[in-house]
Amino acid sequence: MREGFDDFVTDRLDRLLRYATALTCDPHLAQDVVQEVLLRAQRHWPRIATMRAPELYVRRMLTNEYLSWRRRKAARTVASTHAALERAAVPVEDGADRHAERDAMRGRIARLPRKQRAAIVLRYYEDLDDAEIAEVLGCTAGTVRSHISRALGTLRADEPAGPGARRPVKEALS
Repeated sequence: MREGFDDFVTDRLDRLLRYATALTCDPHLAQDVVQEVLLRAQRHWPRIATMRAPELYVRRMLTNEYLSWRRRKAARTVASTHAALERAAVPVEDGADRHAERDAMRGRIARLPRKQRAAIVLRYYEDLDDAEIAEVLGCTAGTVRSHISRALGTLRADEPAGPGARRPVKEALS
């Protein structure tokens, strides 16, 4: 039985907004991106609802919208200040060191190229496998692995030296 558009949005809006916020590092831009995508998805919902994985298709639409945002001259500078990143993140009670590490990691993630950032967010924030990420990004699983490998290499190269400096990407995104 096909799910109606209203039910789809009710069940998944929070997840779609979280995903878009992690991609854009800006909750206001994320809301704009999600709104644009859901308006287009609603017009084509009879076709989308019959697909094998409508949620993955909508995520792909979100990813494409995010990746094309700059091409439409509606781009904004990626927010990498502490206050802006905190507004984009769900507050988590943690110690000062962990907070500083998370802030630093998000800043490094925000500087990644857009496709690498999307692949990292889909892998470590959304827990998708290579095939699902490939479907969302519209590329092959090998390209996904390449994006993730390059992104992780960049993140490791930008890492501060010292004991306990290496923190998993997934912890930085949570």
